[in-house]
Amino acid sequence: MLLLIPGPVTTADAVKTALAQDYAPWDNDFRAIVRKLCTDIRDAAGGVPDVHVALPLSGCGHFALEAAVRTFVPPGGRLLVPGTGAYADRLQRLAREAGRAVATMEVGVRDRAQPARLIEALRRDPDVTHVGLVCSETGSGICHDAPALAQAAHDLGRRVIIDAVSAFGALPLDLSALPAVDAVILTSNKCPEGPPGASFAVCRVDRLEAARGNAGSGSLDLADIHEHGKTTHGGARFTPPAPTLAALSVAMDLHRTEGRPARLARYTANKQTLYDGIRALGLTPYLYAALQGPIIVNAEPPAHPGWNLQAFVHALKRRGFIISNFYNTKQPTFRVGCIGAITPGDMSRAVDAMDDALRELAIAA
Repeated sequence: MLLLIPGPVTTADAVKTALAQDYAPWDNDFRAIVRKLCTDIRDAAGGVPDVHVALPLSGCGHFALEAAVRTFVPPGGRLLVPGTGAYADRLQRLAREAGRAVATMEVGVRDRAQPARLIEALRRDPDVTHVGLVCSETGSGICHDAPALAQAAHDLGRRVIIDAVSAFGALPLDLSALPAVDAVILTSNKCPEGPPGASFAVCRVDRLEAARGNAGSGSLDLADIHEHGKTTHGGARFTPPAPTLAALSVAMDLHRTEGRPARLARYTANKQTLYDGIRALGLTPYLYAALQGPIIVNAEPPAHPGWNLQAFVHALKRRGFIISNFYNTKQPTFRVGCIGAITPGDMSRAVDAMDDALRELAIAA
């Protein structure tokens, strides 16, 4: 069974093997695994030793994203979030519910956020202290140029938090060239191709040390996690998802062997095979080809009275593929993931399965 969703993703056999073992979280050998993993993630983000640190948290990417907002946006601070879609909406909600003021910059559902518009929005709102950027909008499939947007914020003296949850490990990122970025957020179960259960924030050390006492949370406090890690040599404050972290360490070894550019090239080839295949079935992709990112492809459902998303999902599952069984765009579209330990050959078989599923459901695409 192949998972064609934007996370959790299909994982390599070596990752599954590591996941199947038991680990003692406070054992010194396990702490060494976590220290190496954090170094690998920092390096994959383009972080600099002693300048940046990767901090693990239990839970999905939104746990780490909320922790970053609470830690780095001080009470009374104001966060501007370009409204790029469903995941930007979630970031805005996390900030509001953490008691932070939120400003928005509207972006069309089929548009990329532009640095020039961000500069205009920041000049109109001098109270904004931070910018929250979604790198890959997993709802629609559009990828935004987070480094260019972060540089625009830097030019106006604002700090930045980047939601790279579905982009990290595939899209280019170099924190050494982005001094305005307080934190980059990622998760184990997307482009790193690990299992679910852990998230990370790659943060500037100086900003962590300046942010003590901001979070207002015992669990979601990156400054406190950093302080604890300094004294315990990789030990967690609370029981971590130990098998997930050990398996992710194996996944990051595979990531380093493949190389980020090669992984992006594989995902891009997956995307192109799927995109072309969807069109060949008579379906309409949600995004124009020039806007389509390599993480997720959405398609408009057939204009047929018998269409039922869940029935289509079940038909694909019987053929060995799982896709998302819900709509995540205002205009209904079904989405298919292009990431994970899968190849263009897998995507070609998935398109054939979609053709079979539509025929089984007696739906003309």
